Formats: sequence, C-alpha cells, structure tokens
Amino acid sequence: MSKINLLGCEISKLEQMMIERGQKKFRATQLYTWIYEKETLSFDDMSDISLRFREELNRDFTLSLPKIYKKQESKDGTIKLLLELEDGAKVETALMPYRYGNAICVSSQVGCNMACAFCASGLLKKQRNLETHEIVGQVYVMNQLLKEKGERVSHVVVMGTGEPFDNYENVLDFIRIINHPKAFAIGARHITVSTCGLVPGIMRYAHEGMQTNLAISLHAPNDEIRNTLMPISKAYPLDKLMEAVKYYEKEADRRVTFEYIMLKDVNDTIECARQLVKLIRGTKAYVNLIPYNPVDENSFRRSDEENVHRFFSYLMQHGITTTVRKEFGNDIDAACGQLRAKEQHESH
Repeated sequence: MSKINLLGCEISKLEQMMIERGQKKFRATQLYTWIYEKETLSFDDMSDISLRFREELNRDFTLSLPKIYKKQESKDGTIKLLLELEDGAKVETALMPYRYGNAICVSSQVGCNMACAFCASGLLKKQRNLETHEIVGQVYVMNQLLKEKGERVSHVVVMGTGEPFDNYENVLDFIRIINHPKAFAIGARHITVSTCGLVPGIMRYAHEGMQTNLAISLHAPNDEIRNTLMPISKAYPLDKLMEAVKYYEKEADRRVTFEYIMLKDVNDTIECARQLVKLIRGTKAYVNLIPYNPVDENSFRRSDEENVHRFFSYLMQHGITTTVRKEFGNDIDAACGQLRAKEQHESH
C-alpha cells in the first residue's frame, strides 16, 4: 500500500484520520504546526509526538516534495521552476515579485486538454490531475527558496498548466490548506482561481463560501472569435458563461475578473472593445488586459502598446474597471507551459 502524503490532507480530513487511528483530534493541528509553521518534513523531528506514534507516521505516511528539475531566474526577480513529481511527470510553477508581495502561479494538472489556440500549456495534452499534495508542494518548494531571502509566498494564483475546475476537489482542498491559519495562512483575498469558463464549476464554486478571487479567461468579446481561440466556448458559449458569472456574483457576493489576452489583429480592435463593454455590462466584473507572450508553435503576436492603451482607455471611459497586467520573466520562458514544452521537445 502506498503511503499517504500528509501535505495533501485538508485539516478536517486529517482530524478524521487521526480519530480513526485512536488519536485525539488535536493531533491534526499539531502536525500542521510542525509541517507548515516549523517547516519540518521529518516525523522523527516532531519531538512532542510519542515515539510509538512517530513510528506509525513513518510507516503509513510521507511528507515528500516535488524535486526541482530545472530553475530559471529572471533579472526582474521572477523564478520559474520545472518540478519533477514522483512518477517522473513534470509541472511548472512561477513566482512573480510584486511590490505588495510574492505571488506564485501554480499548476493544477499535468498537461491541459482545454487546447486554447494561443497557449503553451495546451501543447501537451492532459496526462492526469495533480494530487492535492503536488499542488501544495509547489508552494512549499518556492517558500524554501524564498527563505534564503527572509521572504515567503504571500499570494497564490491557480493559473498555471491545467483547468482548476477540471480537478475540482483537489484544488478545493489545496485552497483550504494554504488558507488555514496553521498552514501557510494565505488570506482568501490573496488567492485567485482561474477558469477558462467551465460553467458547472463556476456554478458549484458559487456555493463553497470561499472569499477567494475568481478569474475567467475570456479573451474574446463574441462567440465567433472565442470559438477560434478556445474550444471550450463551443460547449459553453458566452451567453451561458455570462449567466454563470451573474449567478456567481449573486450567490457568492464576489465580483469576477475577466482575463483578456491582447492578440494583434485578432481581438484588439475598438470594435472588440465596444462588444466587450456590451457583453459585461450588468456585471460587477473587472477586466485584466494581458500582454501576450508569443509561443513559437503558433502565429499569434502581441498587440502594439498603442492598441492596448486605446483598448484600455475605451473600457475605462465606458465604466469598466480595467488593468493591464505587469509583465514578468521576459528574459526566461515566461509563457505558462513553455518551459515544460521545451523540456519535452529537447528530450525527444
């Protein structure tokens, strides 16, 4: 029987596990304190736990982390890691230093089936979902690197390779773990989940009572353009997606952010901006315009700065709160999935 990795155990599940083993419920909090606050990954070093129970923990559980397979560091402080998991699969995670803190972008799947035309992640098809401990491990490993600078991860975006709502339960447990005061204690408002528009996932997430941020990859103001960029749009067209957004806003009492990658001569015209205003009017949503990181395998190019500014100004003038995402890691494999795709290509 394979050992259970405790890094993937959400506190209520861990409490239940302890009770089933004849232990008191508080053992779960005790273990969280050792694992996260004291950053101890050896059961033998957990000195206030009896020797007998430590032996049981060693026998049945593990606290193994993903291994750093490749590391890239940008001049701007961005760190990009290619991590190797126990089965040899590789996933990417990236850290971006903002003035308000260190934001990590984690992956939720090995590969991605969403096949967005502009995206490096979709170049490699989904092999499997990541287990909760493999997502938690990405934050843990990055914290170990930051420790040398006396820093920690303060913000988390589930926006790396994979579709989070296609790995719903594991992602939910991941959020609960990193948010727990005895774990990483990352505030819910500092956690963002990004979906490409899985309508059932959005509807379900509305009832989780999470105060996290929800971002939706929109990237087009109409179905015609969106269908060419994002195959998911054929299953969940924009009218259904907007219904789900309004439902989420009402039930969760949270506003969403629409992510919009600016692609030259594809979705960056003023006509597109006009349609976008019309589409999201009636919601409380923000728009985040994203400069595109070109990927060798496709022909998309980034919009000119002038075009981005014009688009931004149009949205703002029409009452849509809009930001332009700061760019990171231009001197390394910045686009999500690029490092892994490159590694896969080089190894064949």
